[in-house]
Parts: sequence; C-alpha cells; structure tokens
Amino acid sequence: MASPLNAVLCALVATAFWSLLGYALSRHLLPRSLRMGAAPVIGWAVHSAVTLPLLTLVGFTQATVVAVAIICIAASVLTMKSAARGGDEVSPPIPLWALAAAAVLALAPAVAILPKMSGNAVYLAAPIFDHAKIALVDAMARQGLPPVDPVFGAVIGHGQFFYYYLWHFSAAALALGLHVSGWEADIGLTWFTAFASLCLMMGTAVWLSKKSAAAIFVVLLAAAASLRPVLAWLFGSNGLTPFMEGSTGFAGWLFQAAWAPQHLMAAACVVASMLLMVRYAQRRSVLLLLTIVLVVVAGFESSVFVGGITFALAVLAAAPLLIAAIKPAQRLRFIAGMAAAAVLAALVAAPFLHNQLDAVAARGDPNPIVVAHFQVLGPMFSETWRRALDWPAYWLVLLPIEFPATFIAGVIALFVLLRSDDTRQDKLVAVVLGCLVGAGLLASWLLASTVGDNNDLGLRAVLPPALALIALSAAGLTLTPRGPLIGVIAIAGLLLSLPDTAGLIRSNIDGRPRPDGAAFAQSPVLWAAVRRYAPAAARVANNPLYLQDLTPWPANISWALLANRSSCFAGRELALAFAPLPDSVREAINAQFIRVFAGAGSAQDVADVARKYGCDVVVVTPQDKAWSNDPFAASPDFHLAESKDGQWRIYTVVKSGPAGH
Repeated sequence: MASPLNAVLCALVATAFWSLLGYALSRHLLPRSLRMGAAPVIGWAVHSAVTLPLLTLVGFTQATVVAVAIICIAASVLTMKSAARGGDEVSPPIPLWALAAAAVLALAPAVAILPKMSGNAVYLAAPIFDHAKIALVDAMARQGLPPVDPVFGAVIGHGQFFYYYLWHFSAAALALGLHVSGWEADIGLTWFTAFASLCLMMGTAVWLSKKSAAAIFVVLLAAAASLRPVLAWLFGSNGLTPFMEGSTGFAGWLFQAAWAPQHLMAAACVVASMLLMVRYAQRRSVLLLLTIVLVVVAGFESSVFVGGITFALAVLAAAPLLIAAIKPAQRLRFIAGMAAAAVLAALVAAPFLHNQLDAVAARGDPNPIVVAHFQVLGPMFSETWRRALDWPAYWLVLLPIEFPATFIAGVIALFVLLRSDDTRQDKLVAVVLGCLVGAGLLASWLLASTVGDNNDLGLRAVLPPALALIALSAAGLTLTPRGPLIGVIAIAGLLLSLPDTAGLIRSNIDGRPRPDGAAFAQSPVLWAAVRRYAPAAARVANNPLYLQDLTPWPANISWALLANRSSCFAGRELALAFAPLPDSVREAINAQFIRVFAGAGSAQDVADVARKYGCDVVVVTPQDKAWSNDPFAASPDFHLAESKDGQWRIYTVVKSGPAGH
C-alpha cells in the first residue's frame, strides 16, 4: 500500500525543487507578488516540458533523473546570484501564513488518494477512480520512455501511446528519483498541484489588489463547493432531481483538484501563460518568450482539452485586445514574437499533437468535438422546453450553484477592475483574465467531447475560468468602493456551500466502506506473487471487474494501484482513456474478458487471451467465477505456475515453437 510518509516526501521535494526553479526564472520576468505565486507552476512547467524529450533521448532512469535535477538546481542557484529584472512595480509579497493555509487546504484533495485502513480492510475514496492512471506512472518508471500503453496489449494504430501524459511523467520522475511507488508519487504530486494552483491564484490576487490580505481570501474561496446539498435540503429533493441533471463532475477547485489534478495543472499553466503574455506585451525578452513557449507546451501536454482547446480560444479572444493596448510602433515586434512562440510551441508539442490526431483516426470517430450546449435541466421539463431553457440555465442556474462564492462576485470584481484608475498594465491583466473567463465558460457551454461516457471537454474547460474567478473575487474583496458588495456575495456563497465542502473533505478522508475492502487489503501479496512470474515488460490478465465495488464505477483498481505490471486488457473504463479503439471493438473485447473470467469463455476466447491480446501471465482469484469453472486449466496455451489454496492461481503463457504449441 502507499506510504503516507513517502507521499509527504514526494510533496516536499516537488515543492522545494520546482519552486526553486520557477523562482529563479520568474524573478527576472514578473513583479514580486506574482513571481512568488507563479514560481511552482512555472518551475514545474518549464522543467517537465524540457526534460520529457531530453530523457526520452538519453534514457529515463534514476541516474538521469537525479543528474538532470542536480544540474537544474545548480543553474538556479547561479541564476539567483544575478540581479532580478522582473520590474519595479510596487506589489506586496504573499504572507507566509497564507502559504501555510494553502498548504493545509491542499491536503484535502491529496488525502483522497491515500488508502484508508480500517481493521483488516482497506477502503478508497471516490476520486481514486480517476487515479487508476497510476498504472501509467508505474509503467514509465519501470519501462522508460516513450511510454507503453499499460492497459491494452494488442498493437493498434502506429504503436504510440495516445493519452496526454506530461503530468504523469513528472510523477514517474518523482517515483524514480526518490525510489517510491507510482501511487505514492501520485499522492505527492496531487498535493503539489493543488498547492501550486493556490499559490498562482494568491499571487494574481495580490498583484491585482496590491493588498497582501487578498491571498488568504483565495484560500477561503477555493474551499467553496456546490450549493446542491443546501438546495436539496431546502426543497426536499435528492440532488435537485428532477429539476436538474445530476452532478457529473462540473465543479470547482476543491472537487477537481482531487479528481483531475492533471487538468488542474493544465489550467494553472493556462492562467500563467496568459499573465506572461501580458508581461511580454509590455517588456519583450527572449527569456520571457521561451518561458511562455514551455508553459504553453506543458499545459497542452497535460490536458488537450484545457491546455489546448480552451487556451487557444482564450488567446484568440485576448490577442486583439493585447495588440490594441501596445503602442503602434511596438505592435509588429509583439506579433512577430507571439508568432515565433506559436511555431516553437507547435514544434515541441508535435509528438503529442500527432498522437492525438492518430487517436482520432484509430477510434473511427470523425467528430470527437461537436457543438452542443451543456445539459442543465432535468426530466421535469419536456424535451422541447429543455432544449430552449438549457441555454440560459447554464448561466443563471448551473454556474451560480456550482460556483456560488466566485461566479457573481468574480464578474463584479472584473468590471470594477476594468473601470478603476489603475495602470494600463493592471487593467490589461484584468482584460486578459476576463477573456480567459469568457472563453473557458463559452467552451464549456457550447462545445462537447464525444469520446468516452462524459463530456470531458465541458467538465474541464471550466477550470481556467474557475481559477481566474477565484483570483478576481479575492482581489475584489479588498477593493473600494465595491469591496463590501463583493464580500457579501462571496462570503454568503462560501457559507452556503460549506455543507458540500465538509462532505467532500470527509468523504476524501473516510473513503467508501465496501465489502471488497478486506480482499483489497490482501492485494499487495497477490500482485507480488504475480510479479515473480512476470518480467518488467510482461503483460498480465486478470478479471476487469475484480474488486469492482471499490470505485464508483467498475474499474480494475487493484491492478492499477498495486500490480506494477502492464495489462493486456485492464477493463472498459481504462480503455476509454488509453486505448483508442472504436466503441464496438472496445465493448466486444471487454465482454470477451468478462466472459472468460466468469468461467463462460470458449476455447477460442482463452486462446485469444494468449495470442491475440498478448497476455503473458494470468491470475485467477476466488472472487472470479472462473475459480470454480477454470477455463485456463484445460487450455494448451497456459501453464499453471503457482496455486495457493483459496487465494490465487497464476498461469503463464506457453510459448509457441516453430511447429506450434
């Protein structure tokens, strides 16, 4: 199981290392409050975007990871000795006690990924479902770069790995460098991501308001959750049904920091990129331009939806306003610099972009993104009325409910900042953040992704606006004369959302008690036995529904967290993200594996497990119906390597010789 001490070690090392690197850069680029706040995000983005191709070329090992880290630290220390050139703007620092508060709040999403011990059982919190990608972290740490597909063994497409994985690569670097498990590195990086995003928002709020107090307001507002529990209690409706659609993951910082830290880090990169672009509009330098390129690349390679589509829309909205704000004689240099940055970013991110295009082709879906409004209202309304009312309901119902402390307050603060007497640059920051809010919310409102069971684009595109609105609201609380109005709205929304906040944090801490918790507690011993027969590059097969009640939706979570071996088919939910298969093919393979481990598979099904899907090792447990009707026992394709009474049977594939079996 994951060790909390090792997870803390990862979090501390990540924060110290990437903050040092980021501050060494940002002190030459940004004013004081923003350089402190942006340092963790910039340090992570620049380091990760550079080291991924570098370590792919030289080898991804503990020695190379540590060597590159030492070189980066030495370069940062040398850079720190030179004079800062970030600007002479008067801006207060972020208070240390506000940073401490952010560190405490960041524990809320991180604790969700920890295993919860209870007697002889181990329980997991619901967000662990989306952290099944820990299998990818282990695969990179074990087999290097470029990454193999850890969930599907059959060769498809051009053989690439298709998921955007920069965030998981940095977790694998932590795992290798500190000699910890992928699960422990994931927990530590989840905490760092939450903390880094809070620091960025605090720096932005302090910069906008010129008040140190704005930093603590960021922490308070980030803790706000949804109004659904309060409204459900008032109206006696479970989840506001049938008035509204049920909760689908469209939520604010606290929820998404636990469920989707890779998308949250991409959102932080988007916000940082927009702020750096404002600086470039005022002060052009090669260092600033290269930093913009790498932060943009890091955002895209962590989330195509957030760092790609949402960022592109925000840039399209902000670019004309940035150009108009620059003196005419300097506009051409700015446009040329941004064009060069776009070309460089495209070149660095070209492998990821190529893989995404190949994934679309492999899935056979000509329209992975469609124009479709976000569905808000429930079956209380007829289909005709829903089609008409869903459009305004997104703005008038969904956003105020899911962002009660920051949507209205943040929009008011934005208008106050735009009408203030601040410097041109301060207004330009507000303009760019306004463009980011508008572009992100419009993308979430009008665009939908069709891959998978959820509209992931709609759910994640809202993250950059969510971060910007928190920073704007926190800054607005310190403004005059509208600060009291903004404060009343923001604090009221925060207080009304506290029941959901408390519920989220409590569920993250307690986990979900399930009958399979006792079997999961024994899983480390099971997977250690499997690894004795499975070399590092081997692929294993187990029941895709093994211990399925540990997660909100059926997921092969025991394999993902503990096996440290790739699977030949890890199950439908993981294949949705990692294996770009046509829907019909994926569902057929899933049904075939379930059938085999239910003891109802044909001889051909079992042969396919060995030959078609490349399964080197198979494990059968008493939880599988195949335990009492074992199709592998009579198969000429498999050999029983180990049997432990009442616990497991491990089969290895029989290698074919020149003449057959």
